[in-house]
Amino acid sequence: MSPTRRILWGVGILVAIIATGITGYMVIEGWSFLDSFYMTIITITTVGYDEVHPLTTSGRIFSIVLMIGGVSSALYIFSTVIAYIIEGHFGITLGRRRMKAKIDKLKRHFILCGYGRVGEEIAHTFSQEAVPFVVIDNRPDNATMAEEKGYLCVLGDATSDKVLMEAGIERARGLVAAVGSDTDNTYITLSARGLRSDLFIEARSCTPGSEVKLERAGANRVISPQAIGGRRMAMLALRPAVVDFIDTVAYRPGQELQMENIEVSSSSPLIGLTIEAAGHQTGATILAIMKRSGQLLVNPLEETIQQEDRLIVIGAKQQLAALESTLEGGRG
Repeated sequence: MSPTRRILWGVGILVAIIATGITGYMVIEGWSFLDSFYMTIITITTVGYDEVHPLTTSGRIFSIVLMIGGVSSALYIFSTVIAYIIEGHFGITLGRRRMKAKIDKLKRHFILCGYGRVGEEIAHTFSQEAVPFVVIDNRPDNATMAEEKGYLCVLGDATSDKVLMEAGIERARGLVAAVGSDTDNTYITLSARGLRSDLFIEARSCTPGSEVKLERAGANRVISPQAIGGRRMAMLALRPAVVDFIDTVAYRPGQELQMENIEVSSSSPLIGLTIEAAGHQTGATILAIMKRSGQLLVNPLEETIQQEDRLIVIGAKQQLAALESTLEGGRG
């Protein structure tokens, strides 16, 4: 039984005892309602006042039973209320400390700002991909829903430097600003970029024309869910097999064939090799390469791999894991 129900149950018992006491004195002693009510209260509270009227033997026996029942129910209510207050306070405090301890241990995680409809889907995808992340939301109901899903969560304003630091932005791999307001997403981007000049930031655009402002604020990528949803529906109508293939390799966890993008570190032994040679050496298929300048080259067999290039590859999970380890130079 929940603490609230225990309290209500105790109050109900106490009210029933008071009603029984009033009725008992009126029937046994023949007193008025007010005298019976007064006698019941001083008996239950054991204040030690004199009796309203002399009691008969039956009245004294009834008073003893009433006193025991009243004091017991009052103690029950008092102890339940105290336990409710103490357990609630310490439970919340302990929960926050545990949450903070888990967040402090995270490295190369994502910070998800906003747990609305879009943020919930992003969190679900991160969870399926086993990607560590922290949710920031200033709405208690949304933060509670995120915690109930088992996600790490910080209750606060994501535009605040203090809240971003609490979410571990100094150790984060990237930040996703998915709040349903362009103004808030812009401020979040500005705050995050001010704290980490090298952080990857993806921002949600809610209205046309806001993309440029978000990019100026420091966002590496700006996404409009409405535009993406519209293009996806059009592509699904025109090329359903292509969309199904992309969904299979990009969005469905547990598939043997997967797609990934991997950054080339300075210690990778593949630097200087062509894409074709690197593909033969690792067994994975390299579909495209994004140069440090942002230029995307598709099927670049003769292109030479350089530091900080990003390779878009497809292959079995074991092949991708081996290629990622090689490209990142064994970096953990």
